[in-house]
Amino acid sequence: MNTSSKIYNTTKEALSGVLFDGMIILSGGFGVVGIPENLTLAIRDSKIKNLTVVSNNCGVDSFGLGLLLETRQIKKMISSYVGENKLFAEQYLNGEIELEFSPQGTLAERCRAGGAGIPAFYTKTGVGTIVAENKEIKNIEGVDYLMEKAIIGDLSIIKAWKSDTSGNLIFRKTARNFNPPFAKAGKICVVEVEEIVETGSLDSDHIHLPGIYVDRIIKCSSYEKKIENLTTSVGK
Repeated sequence: MNTSSKIYNTTKEALSGVLFDGMIILSGGFGVVGIPENLTLAIRDSKIKNLTVVSNNCGVDSFGLGLLLETRQIKKMISSYVGENKLFAEQYLNGEIELEFSPQGTLAERCRAGGAGIPAFYTKTGVGTIVAENKEIKNIEGVDYLMEKAIIGDLSIIKAWKSDTSGNLIFRKTARNFNPPFAKAGKICVVEVEEIVETGSLDSDHIHLPGIYVDRIIKCSSYEKKIENLTTSVGK
């Protein structure tokens, strides 16, 4: 790697010096769409443990974050959804992993707030449910609101389609999902991309995330790009 550049040659190099036991990792993606496949593999191979991982869900069995479940590297998940991953549900029900449920919109806003320097916010979502347990409730003009604290991670791992050498990112359609707010909420943001172009070659109106939020970039070519569920039907 050129020390003046954000671009690294391998995922191992891109994560060098930022991984440690017990850290908080924000992992972009939704289901199996827009997930940092290669960076997740590098984290698995690093063998760090006792991780708190923030993600909409935890990948699927034997893919994405599901690989970190197999190696028992995750201590706690902050997620919106447990389905599609039998091992995740099994570990949770057996008391092997801690789970903090956060509604999808709330999870996105908690990370957006973290990236914007907002420590907490109030929302009606979750009032009167288990989501509200041990959280402050404030009545504003006759309506109860739940206080949710912002999330800031030690590391964000993100998947984008294209980057310039300054780290300005373009995401591909629905693969944008949680990636931009998660990128902003990490103390260090490492992005894997499919293509890197020279700074100035991207149309500024097409940039989804400014490079100021990106610390390290790695170009990867190996992607499975799984489809979570393939359903076919035959008409009568």
